[in-house]
Amino acid sequence: MMAIDRRQLMATALGLSAAAITARPSAAATTTYEETVRASRAPLQPVPRDRELVRFATLAANSHNTQPWIFSARGNEIVIAPDFARRCPAVDPDDHHLFVSLGCAAENLVLAASALGWRANPIVDGDRIVIALEQARPETSALVDAIPLRQCTRAAFDGKPVAPDMLRQLDNACREPNVSAILMTERAAIADVTDYVLEGNSAQMRDKAFMSELVSWMRFNETDAVATMDGLFSRVSGNPSLPAWIARPLLRFFFTESGENGKYRAGLDSSAGVVVLAADRSDTSHWISVGRACQRFGLQATALGLKYSFINQPVEVPALRRQFAASLGLGERRPDIVMRFGTGPNLPKSLRRAPELVMRSTQ
Repeated sequence: MMAIDRRQLMATALGLSAAAITARPSAAATTTYEETVRASRAPLQPVPRDRELVRFATLAANSHNTQPWIFSARGNEIVIAPDFARRCPAVDPDDHHLFVSLGCAAENLVLAASALGWRANPIVDGDRIVIALEQARPETSALVDAIPLRQCTRAAFDGKPVAPDMLRQLDNACREPNVSAILMTERAAIADVTDYVLEGNSAQMRDKAFMSELVSWMRFNETDAVATMDGLFSRVSGNPSLPAWIARPLLRFFFTESGENGKYRAGLDSSAGVVVLAADRSDTSHWISVGRACQRFGLQATALGLKYSFINQPVEVPALRRQFAASLGLGERRPDIVMRFGTGPNLPKSLRRAPELVMRSTQ
């Protein structure tokens, strides 16, 4: 079969020349994006302490890169609260992912604090995470070093298995009170998960509210991404950077149910394994605990030179969630997070808002 030139197909759809839509951002735009990435992911500094801890906390994984958090600091206490203005009601109607995201941020902050000589003691207080800091001996770790390097890689991996000792480290990273981890490396088990992911993805892509919400968080080029410092930048997912006026009308041609299902199947077929996290109960404090375990998994994978990405469709579609739980032997427990992992390529890293934009004064 003759190979299809994607640029020519896009040009035909819009009545343009292929050269007119070549995804090559200007040097200035690229530099601006790269400078922003470098600033947010610079090495951890001891001062200003609170700003640096918040900066590292914001590098945590979070749904749609909405960054749904607000930080406040006073004395030796830092509070992480939800920013409900950044919630995603279509994909996350009960704010499950939002609170998992807060847990991810809390874990980054705890680890960063230890590197600066502070013991962080997080306590869940209603919707907030209150973190008390006590001076202690600085403790370096591979997980702290991995914080600015970690990313969710949505590309296909190389299909190679992960060594048993690395699997043990990944499993250990998930250890959190009241949270269980199911680690799967057998091809049959991964194939079963794949079926649920594809069914969930099809359901979501047929849901107009879900698609509208997802598209609202898409950033099609460097300029758009830098303007908001959030959202799902196209190149982070391995897609070309295009002007928004071109990319939006092209979505219906390239962002399709069959196309996305093909990508998810290829991604899972090329993965070394899948991990599912499930809390003992389904409430805010347990979702935060899941987030902490989830973040440690991602950091441990990064420290081991591995990549990972989320495949949460089976837990996001309510009609599938109970079936998926039964297939895993979870009984009445809710599967919270699903991730695939393996060895894969480096992709551009997503942006984060500066600490000044997510910190609120307590005075």
